[in-house]
Amino acid sequence: MSGKVENGQLVTLEPAGEKSIHVGDVVLCKVNGVHYLHLVKALSGERYQIGNNRGRVNGWAPRKNILGIVTQISA
Repeated sequence: MSGKVENGQLVTLEPAGEKSIHVGDVVLCKVNGVHYLHLVKALSGERYQIGNNRGRVNGWAPRKNILGIVTQISA
């Protein structure tokens, strides 16, 4: 299985601001001090579970650590 965004692909981001974030969105976030471009895998109140498309979960991030939402992925 490949990722939704492969190494070297360009993406367009919008600031997360007050936008709704849903399971399946690709976001730029900070988890345990590391920045990731990953999937939102689950929601729990104002916490977002961040992981990749291959089954790995990197952890939970509070809303303030969701920096941007991917709106476009280059071919």
